[in-house]
Amino acid sequence: VPCVTSIHSFTSAFLFSIEVQVTIGFGGRMVTEECPAAILVLIVQNIVGLVINAIMLGCIFMKTAQAHRRAETLIFSKHAVIALREGKLCFMLRVGDLRKSMIISATIRMQVVKKTASLEGEVVPLNQIDIQMENPVGGNSIFLVSPLIIYHVIDKNSPLYDISPLNLHHHEDLEIIVILEGVVETTGITTQARTSYLADEILWGQRFVPIVAEEDGRYSVDYSKFGNTVKVPTPSCTARQLEEDKSIMDTMPFSPKGTIRKRSVKLKPKFTIS
Repeated sequence: VPCVTSIHSFTSAFLFSIEVQVTIGFGGRMVTEECPAAILVLIVQNIVGLVINAIMLGCIFMKTAQAHRRAETLIFSKHAVIALREGKLCFMLRVGDLRKSMIISATIRMQVVKKTASLEGEVVPLNQIDIQMENPVGGNSIFLVSPLIIYHVIDKNSPLYDISPLNLHHHEDLEIIVILEGVVETTGITTQARTSYLADEILWGQRFVPIVAEEDGRYSVDYSKFGNTVKVPTPSCTARQLEEDKSIMDTMPFSPKGTIRKRSVKLKPKFTIS
């Protein structure tokens, strides 16, 4: 009795190996009880085949997912700014997406990391404090269809309440971490992009220049000016001093408000017949 029945040549042995690997049915070829070594080889081949299949599926999944590659197209401004908005000091930064595919359920949050000390004298070298952001829809969700300016109002509940221009230097123990999370539209995989701003990377009295323009009913974004800023009148005091002394705002040389141009909407047919 042979070890494997119906084996006459290398071709028939190779065909039996394929049948064992993919389990499509043995037919007339099968392993007999005469050779324990053949049974051991059959078990080893099954184990090796399962390992190869797992490695190939993992490589294909990692190649198609590329969550870190998607995070590279989420960009942040190189510097953050602090300026007046609606009569209050605000910490602002700009975030944008370079791809046409959307980030679903995008959320953004900020944290201040600095050295603090408790009333009992305990020193926390890396204390993480959440920063509340202003969002008209509530929560931290954003719709990243175009570059957005994310801002945080510096009020009495803010950890930046006592920050002044004199504190924005490289010796200051201050870092603001920004985390953007969302789901990639094409793959459904969660991606995350992070950046941070040190004290000397925060510009006082600056504002981001507009980069979204309208031409012939279409909006265009000029990413070459993504991180450009311009100086604006801003008091050189802390938010605490600005809130306690309202007369500081009266001395600021604000420019008159500009008029908002209404764009004319022309209805066009969805389909054209020629």
